[in-house]
Amino acid sequence: MAVYSMTGYASAQHGASAADTEPEAPARRLGLEIRSVNSRFLDLSFRLSDELRSQEPALRALLTAKLKRGKVEVRAFIENADTGALPDPAPRLLQRLNSLQDAVKAWLPQAAPLSVADALRLCGNISGPAEDWSEAVPALAEKALKDLLAAREREGKRLVAMLQDRLGQLRALSEQAVPLVPQLVEQHRQRFLERWNEALSAGEGTVNADAARDRALTEATAFAIRIDVAEEVTRLQSHLDEIERLLKKGGEIGKRLDFLIQELHREANTLGSKSAALDLTRISVDMKVLIEQMREQVQNIE
Repeated sequence: MAVYSMTGYASAQHGASAADTEPEAPARRLGLEIRSVNSRFLDLSFRLSDELRSQEPALRALLTAKLKRGKVEVRAFIENADTGALPDPAPRLLQRLNSLQDAVKAWLPQAAPLSVADALRLCGNISGPAEDWSEAVPALAEKALKDLLAAREREGKRLVAMLQDRLGQLRALSEQAVPLVPQLVEQHRQRFLERWNEALSAGEGTVNADAARDRALTEATAFAIRIDVAEEVTRLQSHLDEIERLLKKGGEIGKRLDFLIQELHREANTLGSKSAALDLTRISVDMKVLIEQMREQVQNIE
């Protein structure tokens, strides 16, 4: 199953045939755009021209059937096929405007006369029977949605490749941390024994040697427990395995990945708080940098 990003864009157009329009009317073209960005839920918004508002329920049903998450904006519009030229007003419309202007002035002599811009705008708004776009809009939306899904899938592949690269780096860092703890424990054990031997020598026989040794070993053991990160490393590796499994499985994995990233960050923080050596601190910092990079990208996965 593919992994989909929530980021994508697609557009499609449908041109009206000149034979379907009145001789004096310009050919018209239906355009549709879909853009999406990341969001916790599916958030749909529509920007439709007045003639297409009745198509919103059909568009909403189509999108909710294919998309699960993301802030999605749909824009549909109708424009003249020849966008570089103004439509020629029909003579009958100009005659009608002129008679209407005369009627208005008969009642309102102070009314301003129509300008050329007013005439063009009004002629554009006065048209014959409305065109039926009920079949063209869903068909065009399906085409644009197919392109959008393809774009989101391509972006999803890029995100998966990036996440898998960060997973490999995190595994390498966790493997570096594992042998450091026994080395630290042994170093501190020897240091405790040396200090207690110094204390025995300074005490000139007033301190029981066996008791002092036992006390030193107890302190060393307590220290080893405090700095032991084996449990954190094991949990971190388990989370990495689960993330890799989800990436291979695909589908709607964004929310689960987001939760696992939070768990990774918690284990890396604990690793840093238990750090008793500069090397462990460096590993913890490097892990948190990689995890933050993963968090930013996971926010875009559906």
